[in-house]
Amino acid sequence: MNRCLAALICLIVCAGHSIAVEPEGRAAYLMDPYSGRVFLEKDSEEPLPVASISKLMTLVLILEAVDRRELALTDLVTASPHAASKRGSRIWLEAGEQLPLGELIYAIAVGSANDAAVAVAEYMAGSEEKFVGLMNQRAQELGLTASRFVNCTGLPEEGSSPNLMSAKDAARLAQHALQVPLLMDYVSTYEHTMRADSTKIPVLWNANKLLRRYYGVDGMKTGFTTEAGYCMVATAERDNLRLIAVTLGHKSEEERESAARALLDHGFRKYQSLQLYPENTVVSTLDCPLGRPRTVNVILPNDFYITVERGKEVDFVTVIKLDKELQPPILQGQPVGTITVLYQDEILGTNTLTVSENVEKLSFPALVYRLAQALAQAVF
Repeated sequence: MNRCLAALICLIVCAGHSIAVEPEGRAAYLMDPYSGRVFLEKDSEEPLPVASISKLMTLVLILEAVDRRELALTDLVTASPHAASKRGSRIWLEAGEQLPLGELIYAIAVGSANDAAVAVAEYMAGSEEKFVGLMNQRAQELGLTASRFVNCTGLPEEGSSPNLMSAKDAARLAQHALQVPLLMDYVSTYEHTMRADSTKIPVLWNANKLLRRYYGVDGMKTGFTTEAGYCMVATAERDNLRLIAVTLGHKSEEERESAARALLDHGFRKYQSLQLYPENTVVSTLDCPLGRPRTVNVILPNDFYITVERGKEVDFVTVIKLDKELQPPILQGQPVGTITVLYQDEILGTNTLTVSENVEKLSFPALVYRLAQALAQAVF
């Protein structure tokens, strides 16, 4: 779930209670990424310039490729003259200089380095233009309908419109980014020294000051250009409740930080995460006519939490959906369905389900024997 420079009062209705809040900036969004619940939004579907928040998509593409083993963190990336010419935030790459991919990812995630972003984009796709094509394709795949990228950095391009995202799209991208292996390791880093074995220049400091100033914040990305203003996507977790806050179009770093704090404060003050079922709880059974065992328990592979309003009793409905088309073999840990908890039409929590043990495919003789047994029981 997701979801001018003048303050706009938004009326948010949650579980029957109305509260008035005033998100600052041009757009805002506050959500629980695990349940998808939207707690607050303002102008959340308007495409806006997002500056270096664009690099969150750049990082997603790079680290998804690493996860697929198409790239390795030890790969040496050579900076082209085009990459080395990039202005704004940078690590002062020289044309022909080589650095490991893992180091350049730190440069992008921590220092928001434009030269590093272009160097990796060229290494991965052959050119920045082709990489931008991958960015727009991935945006479509993720359902980011208000996003359009013209470069991999978020820098203004002469004669071109800026990279655009809505606050809702930025939150949805962050929601996906939480699942990308290694990504949170990079965006949660506050300080990193480049070229540690030689010049030790530069020392990078994350522009997301909430990493040190707000309890629970562990990512994600900030951005600034004159047109975009000061922007931020922040995520924080307290007591098993994770929030994603997006705030766009501020006049200063201080205003941006204050707005992000206000969004997170609102979420943590008003909502809590409660454990509904512990790990390995049996919630259903799966019938496997062609498998051994014939019936297997369906369990939760991890603790299952729901997000509810503090101090409010909620009558909820649990919906379990199993994949009836699954055929053996079925491995323990393999997703076989979902469990969703609903309050009226609102999702309080959702989780995948798996089986308690492996289900083997029956051999042909064993299948014939099982059918004969079933036939005998039906007759007698």
